[in-house]
Amino acid sequence: MAETRRNIAEIDPTWQRITTEAEAAVRDEPLMGGLIHACVLHHKSIDRALSYRFAAKLASNEMSMVVLREIADDAFAADPGIIEAARADLNAIYERDPACHRLLQPILYFKGYQAVQAYRIGHWLWTRGRKDLAYFIQMRTSEIFGVDIHPGARLGKGIMIDHAHSIVIGETAVVGDNVSMLHSVTLGGTGKEEEDRHPKIGDGVLIGAGAKVLGNIKVGCCSRIAAGSVVLEEVPPGSTVAGVPARIVGEAGCDQPAVEMDQILDH
Repeated sequence: MAETRRNIAEIDPTWQRITTEAEAAVRDEPLMGGLIHACVLHHKSIDRALSYRFAAKLASNEMSMVVLREIADDAFAADPGIIEAARADLNAIYERDPACHRLLQPILYFKGYQAVQAYRIGHWLWTRGRKDLAYFIQMRTSEIFGVDIHPGARLGKGIMIDHAHSIVIGETAVVGDNVSMLHSVTLGGTGKEEEDRHPKIGDGVLIGAGAKVLGNIKVGCCSRIAAGSVVLEEVPPGSTVAGVPARIVGEAGCDQPAVEMDQILDH
């Protein structure tokens, strides 16, 4: 086993770090050994671990863990970009969330990370016309994690959803790379309109807790949306908006708001 892990380390140092953290966690808390071995140490790669975690969390009497693992494995094999995005999401959380001290934590405990990875599998199904199965993944993700991301939505890489309670992202929403959002964020429509009806969030945007962005509007790159805001109009790049309805209150204050995670408005 040790020799196998050394070989893995030469190929994938990130996975080696995760397994090293997992081994330390078992030593520190033996009662967690069963869970940590099942989720991490029994697997040879991050994609196998994520496949297992996805299936274990979403399995039910309606869809077995075996079937869900096959779906995830098929998705990862067909589109390596899913795992590339999963790695970027993992690093984003580690770099931005002060509560995350190990790469192991999001895989085991953070529902925002796990929900986004489930969405990515559902989106893969959606783009291949397997919409009923994609809807099932959306339903189970919402039931288990309290995160409702339509499989038709398009999310970039390096996504961090902190706390992740009551997140809603609509069908035609687009979220760029390196976006951070907190709990109770809605990227929704404004009524019963059809076609392209949801927000387009640029790269590097920070969306505060409870913010609602409604309609087919653009939120410019590296901008900030203050907590509790209701955004109904386009947001220019590099700006901060706040209020109900939201208005521009200043510049973003830094080059990468989503990374800095600074939500304090200047007075």
